[in-house]
Amino acid sequence: MPPSSNDILTSTLRDLIPDAVDQLFKTTPILDAAKKQGGVKMKQGGSYVEQPLILATHSSITQLSTGYEPTNLSVNDVLKGATFDWSDYVAPIVITRKEELSNSSDLAKVEIAEARMKSVLGMFQRETNKQIVAANSTVMTELASLNGGSAGVTTAGTNYLEPRAQGLQLNTVGGLAKTTYRDLENQYVDANSGFGADPIGLLTELFIKCQIRSPDGTPQLIPMSETAYKLYKKGLFTNERFVSETTLDGGNLALSFHNAMCVVDPNLPVNSAAEVISAYVLDFKHIFLFMDSRANFTLGAFESLSGYTARKADMTLRIQVGFDHLESSGVLGRAEA
Repeated sequence: MPPSSNDILTSTLRDLIPDAVDQLFKTTPILDAAKKQGGVKMKQGGSYVEQPLILATHSSITQLSTGYEPTNLSVNDVLKGATFDWSDYVAPIVITRKEELSNSSDLAKVEIAEARMKSVLGMFQRETNKQIVAANSTVMTELASLNGGSAGVTTAGTNYLEPRAQGLQLNTVGGLAKTTYRDLENQYVDANSGFGADPIGLLTELFIKCQIRSPDGTPQLIPMSETAYKLYKKGLFTNERFVSETTLDGGNLALSFHNAMCVVDPNLPVNSAAEVISAYVLDFKHIFLFMDSRANFTLGAFESLSGYTARKADMTLRIQVGFDHLESSGVLGRAEA
């Protein structure tokens, strides 16, 4: 069997995938933060993922003043199941016979295939990030998004974090309506185009709202628009704080707010008018990326294409964004000035 056979080429690229996937996460802050905080949950099979949510108190407290008081035994079924349908994607890695003839050595053929594989991973990275942040991918439309305002102020959508005050949020998330279960609402602070005048105060207000409602810990990541990031940085002056260069690829320094890393996301801001989202405050202990362990940037076997002088292998991804608690994450609206 020659070194450049389909089987050898497939096994060689599969050995290279783990390093490439790790690099993918490191260069995508949202994916990286989810991975570090345990927010990537591997599942296997099924047409959807079910996540139990606690949306009520199970029982009541009885005060024992004399010790003879009857115990209040009234209880509630506190668990509700949120369901998240999988979204499935595939992209081919193709090598033509002409390319193989032009690169006769086995190493050159592997290098071509490796470059194509990294290109496909980069494509998944860009589209996944775009959809999660902004809900405007034209390809990955079945992947849920953080941007819960894209449906409009009078129409309920299905995405998670809304640029609306609590009590006014109206989306249906994981199959459950926020209008019925108000504990599914996220935090919201409207900068009202005045972020530059008080960036630290407005971020503090939003961060506190999220932190005091977190079941455990604090938010870990604040993706921001370029303008909002600049205004925050300008507001820090000599009190600037940085996080370690190891948090981002390439030795880049990033601003932090309390213990949350602030990063510029090219897909922000999103929406228009009163629904503009300039930044998210994200608690990745309670917002998850579900991935199928059998389709986690998984490379299939190379095979010859019938009718073509080429061979190809498919890379598959099965992913969905889910949650078990939204009150510890939030939206900063209209922070572009």
